[in-house]
Amino acid sequence: MQLGFRLAYGEAMPRRIAIVGGGPGGLFLAALLRTRRPDLDVTVLERNGRDDAFGFGVVFSDATLKAIDAADPVLRDGLRDHGEHWDRIEVRQATDDHPEGTVRHGFSGNGMAAIHRRTLLRLLQENAERAGAELRFSTPVPDVGALAASYDLVVGADGTSSTVRAWLSDAVDLGHSVQEATAHFIWFGTTYRFDGLTFLHRASEHGHFAVHGYPISDELGTFIVETDPGTWRRAGMDRFDVTQPPGPSDLETQHYLEKLFADDVDGHGLVANNSRWGRFRTRRTRRWHHVDTAGAVVLLGDAVHTAHFSVGSGTKMAMEDAVTLSEQLAGVDDLGDAAALEAALASYAEQRKRSVGRIQDASVPSLGWWERFGRYRDALDPLTFAFHFFSRSIGVDKIAQRDPDLARDVRAAWLAAHRTPALETPWRADGVALGRRLVVDGRTLVDATSGLRVPATVVTAPEDADDLPAALAALPSAGVVAVTGGTAYTRGVLAEEARLWCGLGAVLVTPADETPDDAALETLLLSARADGVATR
Repeated sequence: MQLGFRLAYGEAMPRRIAIVGGGPGGLFLAALLRTRRPDLDVTVLERNGRDDAFGFGVVFSDATLKAIDAADPVLRDGLRDHGEHWDRIEVRQATDDHPEGTVRHGFSGNGMAAIHRRTLLRLLQENAERAGAELRFSTPVPDVGALAASYDLVVGADGTSSTVRAWLSDAVDLGHSVQEATAHFIWFGTTYRFDGLTFLHRASEHGHFAVHGYPISDELGTFIVETDPGTWRRAGMDRFDVTQPPGPSDLETQHYLEKLFADDVDGHGLVANNSRWGRFRTRRTRRWHHVDTAGAVVLLGDAVHTAHFSVGSGTKMAMEDAVTLSEQLAGVDDLGDAAALEAALASYAEQRKRSVGRIQDASVPSLGWWERFGRYRDALDPLTFAFHFFSRSIGVDKIAQRDPDLARDVRAAWLAAHRTPALETPWRADGVALGRRLVVDGRTLVDATSGLRVPATVVTAPEDADDLPAALAALPSAGVVAVTGGTAYTRGVLAEEARLWCGLGAVLVTPADETPDDAALETLLLSARADGVATR
């Protein structure tokens, strides 16, 4: 580590920070550091050129931008001047049973904004240079150790394939883990004008495909496609060589998807930019920094954590990392003081882990839903499918406030099928008419009101979602299951599997402090997730 010294004129040698990675997180950090500590020399080292930008849109939720906007208005102004804003979410499903060929459901109230990644990078580059940071493009860092010896602090903001993280992993146990999703996704743009965040679902002769689409400018929208491994292989999409260097796009896939979704985007084409299939990787890291005599290194953004794009923006999380890290470093009088620097980096990591952990925990059920969406489309009618999608995170009472038509229609459909509202409809299990609230007594389900009893197989859900396949394989072939243990997510997946695909009766056994209220129970019934709930 550089120790610093006094110059002949009595001034301290400026402390130097190297930021590896010129993405949004690294550029935002550079500007914040120079603004808060003009005495620091800050250099950003980016392996790509100034104008290189892979991908398309970057999306943000209105409710999550407060910390970023308070630190620097560059993102707020960029979204206002160059971005797109909306508050509607919509699900569209192609079906032969609808007169218009497509069923649409959606609601407003979720304010979001998006901007082209290329535009955002340009704004952040200009902002960092105005603040006095030095930006070096087309500058890979082959030797992180040499860099750490030349700077007081090295920040690894170089993305999921971080060379800084790889170097640091050789020196210290970071507790780094990666979970790879089974679903495949590919990122395109489109000249079609989306009204807001839109989810498209189409089936081909090979299987199911889904799109996450949203506008990012007057001329372009983001078009992310997901599918399951079987569909991906049957469609021949495994032929493209993803091991070749970044740049070339999978044009065969592009043409396939343009044809499949032509009716959904009024015949508009797709735009490729390093567009190739991948599987999302969720990264978790226990240790985010290290300080010793060889240097000081800290990680930021995708280099240290990721969360599935269905619940949050990796860009947002990286920029929030930059806010907290700059605040902590601004309070260190001398970066050469190893103890003070260690304390600042530890405080940064502790604060950000809490927020990142909440987002990553929320991403688990959302990612799981997208891995099974094709099976849901096969098992559920279009109305129930839409309700199932929206009720992943909010109940029927909240849906009724945002989309009264959807709540009314799904309740009416239940009434037409059962002649009584969901909470008043008896459930016939093993020839016995039971209520929807029960008690588990050994291996027996007991109607909480009538006292009627039916036998059940008690199934324990795993604590870890990675252990779900084994639990699913162990489900019985007939009867009723009472799913207990695990987490709310793993219990729910087991109950769904039992009910929708094994033909079993399924009851969720919830802890006493998690007993669903009437709205939560009605949501479970209307979405076909369970037949009832029980306590021990």
